[in-house]
Amino acid sequence: MVYKALTVAGSDSGGGAGIQADLKTFQELRVFGMSALTAVTAQNTLGVQGVYPLPPDAVAQQMESVGTDLGADAVKTGMLFSAEIIEAVAAKVRQFGWDRLVVDPVMIAKGGAPLLQEEAVSALKTYLLPLAMVATPNIPEAEALTGLKIQSIEDRKEAAKRLHELGVKHVVIKGGHDDDGEETVDILYDGSEFFYFTSKRIKTKHTHGTGCTFSAAIAAELAKGKTVQEAVQTAKSFIQAAIEHELGIGHGHGPTNHWAYRDKQTR
Repeated sequence: MVYKALTVAGSDSGGGAGIQADLKTFQELRVFGMSALTAVTAQNTLGVQGVYPLPPDAVAQQMESVGTDLGADAVKTGMLFSAEIIEAVAAKVRQFGWDRLVVDPVMIAKGGAPLLQEEAVSALKTYLLPLAMVATPNIPEAEALTGLKIQSIEDRKEAAKRLHELGVKHVVIKGGHDDDGEETVDILYDGSEFFYFTSKRIKTKHTHGTGCTFSAAIAAELAKGKTVQEAVQTAKSFIQAAIEHELGIGHGHGPTNHWAYRDKQTR
């Protein structure tokens, strides 16, 4: 059995985030990776030097090509850039009945560059989030999507409830941007219960692409038929290993180590 996952996202020329991170993650978790490119970015560990979006029709045609031949056991979205691309992606997800959809609402690059136009936020909430099996916002993204100021675990829980009300079946609000304490806590809400995934906080600037990698790992596990809880647990272990065993490359926010999880499994 060959499990297949499709990533719909932007390209990161530096290789740490975007479709490059997604495809590396799929491969490490033994899932065949496919891609539909939404934008080309000129990017490295120091920041984003340029963003060149593709026409919405080009994004839709890539998804059509995958859907009519290979198919996909799970789909994840990353950088979508514009309302028009979001609408095109949502239409293809509905067309092919892709229900194992992971939405990583990428809005801002690690260095602060905007990767989603302001008017696209409402399109994300209207067209794509209601189709998501899982959404994986970090704290700033959850704030932008809900209008809440998030300063506590209780605030995160409230944000998760609001996102669930938009139609998201499972909401994971990541804790990496919460600088308090020695641990990071990711919260999963399934509409009735909260689940907590805790890990040791690693003090490092080499965290470029963590969100992409985490959501890609969830998608890979869902493609294999795992439950959302199982998928999130594996993704948490995957990204923890990737951060702990840093590569130390680049002069800014360096990428994570995508083969660290496999190394830990084979020891």
